[in-house]
Amino acid sequence: MRRLLPARPSAARLLPTFLLAALILIGGLASPAGAHPMSTSAVLLDVRDDRVEGEVQLPVDRLAVAVDRDLTRETVLGAERAFLKRYTAEHITAVGEDDRPWTVRLGTGSVRTIDEVAHLVYPLELRPPDGRVTTFDLAYDVIVEELLTHKVIATVRYDFDRGILKTDDAETLGVFDFDTKSLKVPAGEGSWIRGFATTAGLGIEHVGEGADHLLFLLMLLIPAPLVAAGGRWRAAPSSRRSIVRVVHVVTAFAIGHSLTLALAATGVINLPTRPVETLIALSIAVSAVHALRPLVTRGEILIAAGFGLVHGLAFASLISDLGLDRGSLVTTLLGFNLGIELTQLLVVALMMPSLIVLARTAFYPAFRIGVALLGLLFSISWMLERATLTSTDPFEGIQTWLVDHPLVVAVTVAALAVIARRTAPQTSSDGDGTLRAGAH
Repeated sequence: MRRLLPARPSAARLLPTFLLAALILIGGLASPAGAHPMSTSAVLLDVRDDRVEGEVQLPVDRLAVAVDRDLTRETVLGAERAFLKRYTAEHITAVGEDDRPWTVRLGTGSVRTIDEVAHLVYPLELRPPDGRVTTFDLAYDVIVEELLTHKVIATVRYDFDRGILKTDDAETLGVFDFDTKSLKVPAGEGSWIRGFATTAGLGIEHVGEGADHLLFLLMLLIPAPLVAAGGRWRAAPSSRRSIVRVVHVVTAFAIGHSLTLALAATGVINLPTRPVETLIALSIAVSAVHALRPLVTRGEILIAAGFGLVHGLAFASLISDLGLDRGSLVTTLLGFNLGIELTQLLVVALMMPSLIVLARTAFYPAFRIGVALLGLLFSISWMLERATLTSTDPFEGIQTWLVDHPLVVAVTVAALAVIARRTAPQTSSDGDGTLRAGAH
C-alpha cells in the first residue's frame, strides 16, 4: 500500500505568508530606534565687524562613535571634558583670503537637548589677524573624519551688512561631510543700507503682526475726531481739528516708544518681559475706557505718550535678541523705528478718513462704544493671561483673524462710514462748540 504524502502548498497559498513575513521584517526595521533620522551636527555663525562668533553643536551619540569612547551627558562635561574640547578645536580652522590663518577659540562646553538628542555645544569665536572680517574659508571635520554618513549643517544666522539677522532669515552655507570639509563663508559684503532696510522690515512686521500694538493705536484713534465737553465726547468742530489731534496722538506715541526703545536697546534700562506685556494690555484697557468716556481733556495724547514708553520696552526685547554690534545698533534703532512709524501711518491712512466721516454722524456713538468695549474685553483677557491668572486667551482666534485681514477691517469701516453718511442724521456744531444733531 502506497503511503500518502502531504500535498505541497501552492505559490498562491504561500503568498499571504510571505506578505506577513515581509510586514514583520519592515516593522522591525522601522522600530523606534530606526524611525528617527541620524543625528546631525551644526555650525552656527554670527558675522561681526572684527570677529565671527557662534556655536558648534555635536550629537553625543555620533561623537562617541567618532572618538571611540563611551560618552554620556555626565562624562562629556567630566572625565572627557578636556579631551573633547581639544579634539574639537583641532578639527576647526579658518583661513582668510590672504591665506593667513585665523585664531580659533572654543568656550566652555555644555550639554543641550536638540531635536530630542543630547548635543555637546561649544561657543565658537574666530578672529582674523588684522581685526577685519572678510570672506574666509572654514575647514571643519569634527566627527565626519571618522563617520562617512555624518552631516554637519553650516549656517550664518547673523550678518547685519547682508541683512541676515537672528530671526527667521538665517542663511544655510552648505553641508560638511566626508567629501566636503571646507566651505567659503561670505563676509565683509553688503552695506549698512541692507541692514537698515531689514530692520525697518522687522519694525513693520512686529507692529503689523502684533494685535496688542494695533489695538492700542486703534483705541487712541477712535476718540481723536472728537472733543471732550462736560465729561462726554462730542464731534470736533471741523475735520481739520480732528486731523491735528491724530497727528498729536501719533507723534506722542512715537516719542514715547522711541525713548524707551533706545534706552532699553543700549542696556540703560532692563525690565522682565512678562510685566511689560501685562502693562501693554493695561494700556489698551485704559485707552478703551478713555474712548468710552474721556478720562481727561486731550487724554489720548497723554495716554499715547505715557504708555508709549511701555510699548518701547516691548519693541526693545526684539532688538536685544539680535545680538547687535555697537556699530550697527544706531542703524538698527533708526530702521526699526522707521518700520514702526510707517506701519502706524498706514493704519492711520486706512482708518482715519472713515472715522472722521463716522464721527460727523449720529451713528458714531454706538460704533465708538462697541469697538471700545471689544478692545476692553480683549485687553482684560490679555492681562489675565499675561499675569498667569488664566492659561489661555479665548479670543486668540478672533484677534489673529483681524490682524491677518486688515484690509477687510478697513473696507468694512469704510462701508459703515458711507452708509452712515447717507442714512444717519449728521451732527453739527454751533458757534460756541456745542454739538447738535441735524437732519440729513
